[in-house]
Amino acid sequence: MLALDTNVLARYYVREGGAAQAQEATARKVLERGTQLFVAKTVVLELEWVLRGVYGHPPPDVCRVFDHLLSLEHVEIEDRPAVEAALGNLRRGLDFADALHHASSRSCEALLTFDAKGFAGKARRLGVTPPVRLAA
Repeated sequence: MLALDTNVLARYYVREGGAAQAQEATARKVLERGTQLFVAKTVVLELEWVLRGVYGHPPPDVCRVFDHLLSLEHVEIEDRPAVEAALGNLRRGLDFADALHHASSRSCEALLTFDAKGFAGKARRLGVTPPVRLAA
């Protein structure tokens, strides 16, 4: 099994052309030849940041990328249930990083944060479990 770095996935999903064209072709070969591949949860987190923060893709586009990646039978995603839960909460309006932190904490009593306006407020409105509470 081969593990993938964020930049391989970014080259696969973002077609810039030009100087990146050779890497894009290599990324297509790597992902499409059917070899068993592994994607770490941290790579998923960074890929979302790259798609949103660097390339300006809105959440629905990011969701389509992750839906495709999760559909590839030869790709193993670390802690897939957490990634799928985070993707669901991204669709519901949570920031993806917060959603992944939350999903990765699913066996805990609560997740503590200082982010009263963003994370805690949105999580409370969505009624996520475990609850997101303000650290006191």
